[in-house]
Order: sequence, then structure tokens, then C-alpha cells
Amino acid sequence: MDVQCSYFDAGVCRSCTWMGREYDEQVGLKEQHARDLLAEACDPATTVWLPPVTSPESAFRNKAKMVVAGTVEHPTLGILDAAGRGVDLQGCGLYPQDLRAAFPAVERFVTRAAVEPYDVPARRGELKHVLVTRAADGALMLRFVLRSQEAVTRIRKHLPSLLAELPRLAVVSANVLPEHKAVLEGALEIPLTEQQTLTMDVDGVALHLRPRSFFQTNTTVTAALYRQAAQWVAASGPTSVWDLYCGVGGFALHLAAPRVVGVETSEEAVASARTSAAELGRDATFVAADATAWALAQREAPDLVVVNPPRRGIGADLAGWLETSGVPRVVYSSCNAVSLARDLAAMPSFAVREVRLFDMFPQTTHYEVAVLLERRPAPAPGG
Repeated sequence: MDVQCSYFDAGVCRSCTWMGREYDEQVGLKEQHARDLLAEACDPATTVWLPPVTSPESAFRNKAKMVVAGTVEHPTLGILDAAGRGVDLQGCGLYPQDLRAAFPAVERFVTRAAVEPYDVPARRGELKHVLVTRAADGALMLRFVLRSQEAVTRIRKHLPSLLAELPRLAVVSANVLPEHKAVLEGALEIPLTEQQTLTMDVDGVALHLRPRSFFQTNTTVTAALYRQAAQWVAASGPTSVWDLYCGVGGFALHLAAPRVVGVETSEEAVASARTSAAELGRDATFVAADATAWALAQREAPDLVVVNPPRRGIGADLAGWLETSGVPRVVYSSCNAVSLARDLAAMPSFAVREVRLFDMFPQTTHYEVAVLLERRPAPAPGG
């Protein structure tokens, strides 16, 4: 079936560029795109393409990133049009019903607490974004992204009324982004509730999410991604595993290996991963460091490395280290097949054994792809 959207049909939002396409066609086009980009790295005789993992076509997002515009009396939550005016998208079908149900309460709170929406063209106002994350059990995290701390006192004063209106609201914070630039959040986070982490349950593994930590937006497909990685790791039975770019520990805490080390630049994410590991009784180590610098500084390589980098990929330095490290297997989870193809070209000693597409973002051109890499046998002497 294809999903219809009144916002798309009216031309007020085109974020879902493939809205209206049959879902099977979307998945097929994404897989062909990945196959084309990875053709040089994949051997048709030995590379296995596993069936794509599909997603619910709507109501799959666990996080809403809403631009706030309009006025104190009539704020909008959604996006901006070409002129910088607010387009309200509170009824967007990408969000589950209980997440959408929180938006009107947040809108009313903006008015009640007299937090002036930020006017982008005029560079005036305070409230830039509201970020709402939903856990599997329906608990919510709400973040107000502000230009300054001017409104924090009013938000604190009126917060009890919002908590009463949204009983599932567990974590609230204010983020300060003083610069006028196209980014989502700033460096300063001000907790406004005693509870400061949201528990994201993924296949029975409780991952603690702090306000500034990254988490995939599609929990159902994320769970499938972690299961696939766990299967690949279990099949090789490694003694030691590194999870580079580990975030809050999603891959690391789903893997079965005697020694697991996760590395992530975000100290907040590492703190969350350590909390989850302690609660699960897992003997996993998490380090706050740059993944590449940390790997290059180690004296011994592990039996297997998991990498889950941002869109830019792992880069030449880490790819070069993996190429010469002697690591026998790598699981590479990518949100950008272009950078994945570039990184694979820098690691010719590895053969792509299995590939699987994960449709994390229906109605768009974006997807995740994971590959299992195994080091090719060394050529025979004189061969």
C-alpha cells in the first residue's frame, strides 16, 4: 500500500520525498541503490544479499524534531516554509498516536509559560525547537531548545502543570543554542526534572538515553539491526570485540563476547552505556574517546570490530588501520552507502560476505545498510 499525507498533498511539507510511492517499490529502489554503490566491493559469487528489513510505513518515528514558530498566543510546531514562517505539522503520520497526542499540550504550555517562539528571519525570540522522544512503554522526554536562559525560570514555574497534563512525561530539559545557525541543539543542557534518562527498551535490553545522546529514530528496525549484528558476531565466536562509535551501547550490549569495549566521543552517551551495562550485569567497558585515535593507540587488535559511524563514514585513517590490523572480521553499520563504498575501497583485504538493507526511514530515500566483512586468506607464497 502507499501512505497518503494531507500535508504532502497540500504542498506544505515535502520532507517525505517518496510519499505516495508503493512501499515495495521504495524498498526495491533503495536496495538497488545500495547494490550499485557497493558493486565494486561485492563479489557476485561470494557476497550474499540478505532480504531487506522493512518498517511500518507510518507511525514509526520515536522522536519528533519540531521547529517552533508563530507567536506566543498561536505557536506552530513543525517546519519552516521558504520565507521562514512556521508550518504546523502536529498531525504528521510519521509519529505514533501517543507521541502526536503530546503536541497540543506542549503548544498550550508555550502560551502558558509565555515563551516567545524564535523568529528566524527577524532573529528575535527564544524558543527554537521542541524535541520529543518516545520510549517503547510510552514514556516521553521533552527538550526545549532556547536561544538563552531567559525563559528557563518561567518554564520551571509552569512545568508542574505540563507534567499533570502529560503523566507519561518523564524527562524534561532546556537546551541553550545562542547562535543563529541551522543546527538542532547547543552545548548547554539544563535538567528540569529529577529523572534525567529515558529508558529505551530494545529487544529486552534497556538502553538509557540522556537528552543529548543519539538514538536511532525507528525502534523496530533498530532492534532488527542489533539482532543481525548479534547473529554475525555469535557465528564467529570472538573472544574480544570493539564497538566503535558505540553511542549509548546499542550494539555492544546486544553482543555475546567475553570482552566488549565500546568507544564514543560523547561522555553523556558513555555514561548512559555504563549505566545500562551495570543494570544488565554485563562486563562491558565503555570509553569516552575519539574512535580512530583510540583504536590507533591500542597495542593489540580484537577478534572483531563493529563500526557504526556518522554519515561521513570511518575515514581513511581508521580504514587504513583496519586494513593492516589483522582483525579477522568487521561488522559495518552505515547510514550512508556512499561513504561505506569509499571506506570499503580502502580495505581491499576484506571480502564482503553478507549485506542487508534496513529501511529505517520509509517515505524517503534514506536507509541503513549493514555488511559483514571477513579478511581474505593470505596469498600462498609465490602465488
